Amino acid sequence: MWRLIMLCVIQIATCVDQGCRNPSKPLSGMSAPGDLRIGGVLPIHVDKIYPEINFKEEPRPAQCIQFRFENYQGIQAIRFAVEEINRNPSILPNITLGFEIYDSCTVLQRAIAGAMQVLSGHGQPLPNFKCRQEEPLAAIIGHSMSTYSMLLAHILGLYRYPQLLHYMKNVRLQMNSGREVFFDINGDPPAGYDIINWQYDQDGRIRQVKVGSYDTGVDHGNIFTVNTNSLQWGTGDREVPLSACSQSCPPGFRKASIPGKPICCFQCILCPPGEISNQTDSLDCFKCPWDTWPNLQRNICTSKSREFLSYEDPLGATLAATGISSSLFPVAIYILFIHYKDTPIVRANNYSLSCLLLISLSMCFLCSLIFIGKPEPLKCFLRQVTFGIVFALCVSCILAKTIMVVLAFKATMPGSSLKKWTKPLVSYCIVICCVIIQTFLCILWVLLSAPFPENNINTKIGTIVIECNEGSPVAFWVMLGYLGLLATISFIVAFFARRLPDSFNEAKFITFSMLAFLSVWVSYIPATLSARGMYTVAMEVFAILSSSWALVICMFVPKCFIILFRPHMNSKEHLMGKERSVSTNVKHL
Repeated sequence: MWRLIMLCVIQIATCVDQGCRNPSKPLSGMSAPGDLRIGGVLPIHVDKIYPEINFKEEPRPAQCIQFRFENYQGIQAIRFAVEEINRNPSILPNITLGFEIYDSCTVLQRAIAGAMQVLSGHGQPLPNFKCRQEEPLAAIIGHSMSTYSMLLAHILGLYRYPQLLHYMKNVRLQMNSGREVFFDINGDPPAGYDIINWQYDQDGRIRQVKVGSYDTGVDHGNIFTVNTNSLQWGTGDREVPLSACSQSCPPGFRKASIPGKPICCFQCILCPPGEISNQTDSLDCFKCPWDTWPNLQRNICTSKSREFLSYEDPLGATLAATGISSSLFPVAIYILFIHYKDTPIVRANNYSLSCLLLISLSMCFLCSLIFIGKPEPLKCFLRQVTFGIVFALCVSCILAKTIMVVLAFKATMPGSSLKKWTKPLVSYCIVICCVIIQTFLCILWVLLSAPFPENNINTKIGTIVIECNEGSPVAFWVMLGYLGLLATISFIVAFFARRLPDSFNEAKFITFSMLAFLSVWVSYIPATLSARGMYTVAMEVFAILSSSWALVICMFVPKCFIILFRPHMNSKEHLMGKERSVSTNVKHL
């Protein structure tokens, strides 16, 4: 009975002992003895191969592959740092620093085994058990991959090993070379990189040449430096190669992609009118402000030129001089008529209306001056109104003279009752009525939509035309159309009165004057529609001067010629010599 009990106890103890043992496999690594140890688990190999499991034997461990030389350099850096510390008695006096580093092979099982091996010492890696009585573990360097580092942190946290990252943020060391090593708030050291240029040597082999550096730990100077003289480009030259596809677009142009070609290939398109680009290889053009315009190169915006019919301009000065000098001719004729007011030719052509017509003609010449000069609110307000009323006075005087000529000859017929309509008051009433209608139209125009000055940027490219906006184009053409109506009525009446006696008869002169007047203003319509800028105003001034001269020449030059050079025709006998033809001509009216 006792033998049976002892056999069971031995068997159970054997099973318990075998079950509590942690199977271990040899780990590759590097170590050095010391009074204090630094442990580490790093991936020297970065990949593994798992052998096939046939369930007939114990599974073999994963085979490590892809030796990573950079990681091996990290282990050597730890060894070098430990040796440097041990050689310097001022750092850890009377203490030798050792290390124990294992390859995790990027396998979780190996990482855990390495950590347990560092904690428990050589032999069986048992948790909560340390084989070594000496060489205490000072710190463990974690894995480079976050998954493995988190696993090691959980294991090491049970044994109260501190995380050095929190302390590393406050470390600032100076190396033997004088360079300082420190860490930012994230625990990262200053970045430092060498810029390497692959160059061919004389044998055609590739060698790595340092041509610059990037170092954020530099206290003074440039963080980024490149020695361009040491660079060798793919062409084998020291000069920067130019793109064989497209050249850079200078200012004034923009880049546009070429369909079907790579993105580095583009064409340079000139900026459209009104837009500029002030940078090389600009992707877009930008509009200039409203009062500026691009220069010829279209890389800067320059102020637009201002244009208006000025007195300093040769055209404006010529028109102004013509208007002033022309206004003196009606005044001279007026003085001549006053001097010869008692002669038959002056008395026979309605002396009072002739004087009023001469005064209005002088005002017609002078009103052209309002159109010259920089447009201002008052000038824009007055110029068309003055022109319309003064010309209405002029044309209405001619209309009254024409009507009075017809009435005078009609009144001489036997039994005619028109004699009461030949009084001077009738002619004055005709003039006043015609002028009042034009004045009413102008007042209505001003009240509804008065003219005003404006800066026109649409008429001429690159130029601001300062002009008077008529406010209502319809009102302007109605005013001008009314003048045309008066002139047309005068022309028709004078045309039918052309067969009256030739002596001192103004009908044929009025016919020619109205024909010339209408021709000028009919020609003005297409001319002003095709003109641009200040030439639009110049066309109207020219029409005013031309139509006024047409009236002066056709109406008064023949009379002045008779008064000055044919005085024998300015007599009552000459007038009476033509009386026989009066009755014949009147019958045809």
